[in-house]
Amino acid sequence: MDTDTTLNVPKEDLYLLPTYRKLPITLVRGDGAYVWDVNGNRYLDFYGGHCVTLLGHCPPRVVRALKEQASRLLFYSNVVSSDVRGRAAHLLAQMAPRGLGNIFFCNSGSEAVETALKIARKATGRAGVIALEGDFHGRTLGSLATTWNPAYRAPYQSVLPPTHFVPMGDANAVDRVLRSDGDVAAVILEPIQSIAGMVEAPPSFYTTLRALCDRAGVCLIFDEVQTGIGRTGGFSVGAYYGVIPDMITLAKSLGSGVPVGATLVSDELSASVEYGDQGSTFGGGMLAMAAVEATLQTIMEDDLMARAHDIFQKVSEAAAPYVAAVRGRGCLIGLQLGRPCAPIAQALRRRGVLCGGSADPHVLRLMPPLITGDAEIALFAQALHEAAYNA
Repeated sequence: MDTDTTLNVPKEDLYLLPTYRKLPITLVRGDGAYVWDVNGNRYLDFYGGHCVTLLGHCPPRVVRALKEQASRLLFYSNVVSSDVRGRAAHLLAQMAPRGLGNIFFCNSGSEAVETALKIARKATGRAGVIALEGDFHGRTLGSLATTWNPAYRAPYQSVLPPTHFVPMGDANAVDRVLRSDGDVAAVILEPIQSIAGMVEAPPSFYTTLRALCDRAGVCLIFDEVQTGIGRTGGFSVGAYYGVIPDMITLAKSLGSGVPVGATLVSDELSASVEYGDQGSTFGGGMLAMAAVEATLQTIMEDDLMARAHDIFQKVSEAAAPYVAAVRGRGCLIGLQLGRPCAPIAQALRRRGVLCGGSADPHVLRLMPPLITGDAEIALFAQALHEAAYNA
């Protein structure tokens, strides 16, 4: 049997489809901002498993909630009401922007995007979508149609729904499409394009998009799977631009690692939704809802959103001697290097720090948890100093 040479761990790659390129480590434990591999090595986790662990690993309130719920009722479908689902939905609606307290729970960000696109198409009676170059919205067919990377779309292009791609930040290009194509149902975008390299447009772009969508009767969808739930210092990054979209999609941080997604829908659009329009057997399941409730309680009661700005500032100051620029907001950080970032990421990993690359080969992505303290930032700064001179 092919195993880990130290502790005789079966290799999952013997059985799984070869769809993921993996780091050369096997993780077995996490606590706060740290994870440990099968050999006992500790890593500061500034990657968070694709921007998921906003509260760090195994946050105590979430772990307790999962244990308690698992001992009461593991699962029942949406054919019945659930007390924990009701509490989770209430908290989420309280935190959502004004008018977006209408929620559909699902299992992933891609499913949340699919839901938003379906609602937009039904409400408007149109089929087309405008998305932005650099966006990533998922891999299922509907969300894939709005994901920019041509390599992802090419094998399925013949069956993908129609999408117009325009440059990030180019409101005039959006205006031209809306004027030339009367069949556009929605404009969807990542307000900050994480995988593209933490790319953000000026605030005027987002306010102009809101005005253009209002004029054309088109739905504006913010994909906040990565920016939402406080990672950027507020529940929705739209607050920085003074923009409330018609729908927001959420996932990743929402369940602190338990698979869950949500689509937040405006009061106006929710009036178009009827019984049977959406469905998800496991969406809104009890364990996921317990995780959502505990995650949101932790963020609110511990006032963690406010820490995002401080973390961004301190990480930026620590990285300043080694980078050309710092992008992003809060705990969604892009370090623009003057050279390829892959060797730096590898050197950081050798020094016990996990981070991520991006579609921009010169941008290193950091997604630290909101619980990151000065000790973790100092550890990162020392590792970056050593990596910058020894990579």
